[in-house]
Amino acid sequence: MDAQAFYGSKKHDQEVRLIPSDSEDSELEEIDSEEEWTPESAGMPDDNESLDEEENEDEASQEDVPRLPHWRTPRNANITNYPEWQASLPKSDDIKSPYEYFKMIFSEDILEVVVEQSNLYAIQCNINKPLNLTTKELEQFIGTAVYMSLFGLPGTRMFWNKATRVSQVADTMALNRWEFIKKSLHFNNNEVRQGENVDPLHKIRPLVTHLTSKLQTIPMGEKLAVDEQMVPFKGRNRLKQYLPAKPKKWGYKILVLAGSDGVPHNFEIYTGRVVQPPELPDVGASGNVVLRLAQPIPKHQKHKLFFDNWFTSVPLILTLAQQGIHCAGTVRVNRLPGVSMMCDAELKRTGRGSFDQKTAMVGDTTLHAVKWYDNRSVSLLSDYIGAHPVTDVDRWDGKQKKVIRVPCPAVVREYNKNMGGVDLLDSLIALYRTKIRSKKWYHRLMFHFIDMTTVTAWLLYKRDCSSTGMSKEEQIRLYTFKSYIGESLCKSGKNLEHKRGRPSSTIAGEYKEKRKRGPATPIPVPDVRLDATAHWMVMDEKKGRCKVPGCKGTPKAKCQKCDVHLCFTSTSNCFLRFHTE
Repeated sequence: MDAQAFYGSKKHDQEVRLIPSDSEDSELEEIDSEEEWTPESAGMPDDNESLDEEENEDEASQEDVPRLPHWRTPRNANITNYPEWQASLPKSDDIKSPYEYFKMIFSEDILEVVVEQSNLYAIQCNINKPLNLTTKELEQFIGTAVYMSLFGLPGTRMFWNKATRVSQVADTMALNRWEFIKKSLHFNNNEVRQGENVDPLHKIRPLVTHLTSKLQTIPMGEKLAVDEQMVPFKGRNRLKQYLPAKPKKWGYKILVLAGSDGVPHNFEIYTGRVVQPPELPDVGASGNVVLRLAQPIPKHQKHKLFFDNWFTSVPLILTLAQQGIHCAGTVRVNRLPGVSMMCDAELKRTGRGSFDQKTAMVGDTTLHAVKWYDNRSVSLLSDYIGAHPVTDVDRWDGKQKKVIRVPCPAVVREYNKNMGGVDLLDSLIALYRTKIRSKKWYHRLMFHFIDMTTVTAWLLYKRDCSSTGMSKEEQIRLYTFKSYIGESLCKSGKNLEHKRGRPSSTIAGEYKEKRKRGPATPIPVPDVRLDATAHWMVMDEKKGRCKVPGCKGTPKAKCQKCDVHLCFTSTSNCFLRFHTE
């Protein structure tokens, strides 16, 4: 059988299907030549009526044709004017304590929400076992988690084990109580979940909302970056992602906006497809992420924003340029419509450090596309900086076995210097990461946010130290800073005396039993006796009977505020027991 008859002949008169262009290129104008277009140059008659009719006929079809920017090779090595930042970071007059920096982000209002929801969740699980959690006890739980990240034992029960006991954790809270709090830890009410449009982050939505609102209030520097962050996790959850290029390949992906110093200002947990808010333009899935994260950036103050080739596109840079935010980032060649750069083989023949540059004008924005060849080629796109001035950088030459000087374009140097803010934040978190295992998927994120909060607090502390002129040798290191936060959370304003046994073993219970047997001298009410305020020990001239039920001592020591005699000896410390039970 003839092959043409079997497969069928190709119809040449059939319209050729155009390859669909990227949506982000649809708003760019196409310029075919530098000269102004006229009817005479196109060989058309100078008939205004006929031109109007043809324009009306082709108007609908021209709207669907993608228009591309016209890229040119700059003739001279022009150095673009660097846009000056229109703001400055506020200077701090004093340096706060580590605990105060931590509470600036993880404040009291979110602790109250966690306490309320945890107590509710415990009752929903078992009405006969209420949690009765308080904000002070929740702070102690968080403090023990901070200590656990510093000591790094493989199991949480080892902190209470006799052989591997850590007093900073074991003396703060009993093991059974700590595990009960971890089991009941909750952030949102499960009974108010919506039916169809279920938020994937419903269980931790109040925590995420609180942290993002606090991070957005932190003053921003000039240089910012958007990048991915991985929270290590290998459990079963549909939000888990796999990124082979990351050190921790499995886990939750968080998209973070951070300064070049590592301070985060906004973040978004990746949950799949997200509907773009109506007030923001649609520039593609990856570009929409940058627009959402860049919302808290002050407009028209000439901030510089950096991102990698997963985000970079021409519509994204043009949209941010309209908001007064300058951008630079690596870019994929297929996202540069109409550009013709030198191939890798030609750049390699030219030598290491060679580059090719193209520019284009879109409205009032000048786009700079630079392709640079080092060990391999990399393309970058910016709206405020190009290839010049070119400087030399040190690179290792494997053939010559020595360090050589390689020409480096200005946009590459600018990108390498300011892109690593999120990576810096990741590396600091990974130094002392909280590795508490749990069967609940959202606990992994909660402990990550505690680590991120402590690191952010330390970075803000270092920023204030730099503004006051403190030397780096005098500044507190991260390990010591976290230990101070853990100690403050565990001990500041807390009573570390463990209450064990039945309620009748307390002072109030024993006093009630004593009154049943006969007359008894009255003692202060519990609100006064247990307020831990101004209970000073004084020595009386005469001895008196100790007012702790069951004690037969007759000491001279008495409490000035309660006006009762209490034993205070090496064998009987009734003074401490009277004011704590």
